[in-house]
Amino acid sequence: MKILAIGAHPDDIEFGCGGTLIKYARKGVRIEILVMTDGSRGGNARTRRREQTQAAEVLGASRIHWGGYRDTLLPSVRRLIDRMERVIGRTSPDFIFVNFPEDTHQDHRQVARAAISATRYARNVLFYEGPTTVNFTPTVFIDIADEIAPKIEALHRHQSQISKTRIEGTPISEIAQASAHFRGVQGRVRWAEGFAPLRLFINVSGAADARVLPGRVAA
Repeated sequence: MKILAIGAHPDDIEFGCGGTLIKYARKGVRIEILVMTDGSRGGNARTRRREQTQAAEVLGASRIHWGGYRDTLLPSVRRLIDRMERVIGRTSPDFIFVNFPEDTHQDHRQVARAAISATRYARNVLFYEGPTTVNFTPTVFIDIADEIAPKIEALHRHQSQISKTRIEGTPISEIAQASAHFRGVQGRVRWAEGFAPLRLFINVSGAADARVLPGRVAA
């Protein structure tokens, strides 16, 4: 099995689905990520690329694909679709994770909008949340009790961004932990990541691909 995670910026993926990627990497699933921008609006582009590379190692990702764009300066959705389609064509993923469309950050909205078209032939596409996501109501939960510590470690690899939350005294790791605990309560486990599926394929035996079940995931 292969998973492709798409993020608008460095650290989006770690926050939204980092625990899930770590869980499946440990099971031998091939993980690749596509980061659409270099994050230069929020820091030095070279630094943020290096941090993303370090974080990807914690996630167990085999490869990082870069969109090559500057954040807040994304091109037309058509060009984003083309870029995503090229990566999807190379990786042939069984699951795709991407930013949720409703978000206060325009890059997240634009990447999600492009992904809806770029993933139109994929059977399993799930939206993840971020700190600026709004109106997010997940129906799929991944138990990350064994992955919460490395998920936070992956976020800490983005050293330049830890405190850039615009919430005084609250680093991004605390927000991620609070979110994972809340989603865990919703999913009836201690720690979880929540997802809103665009599509989720259920086979005839009643189990979804990779043992993913609507409303919960069997570890």
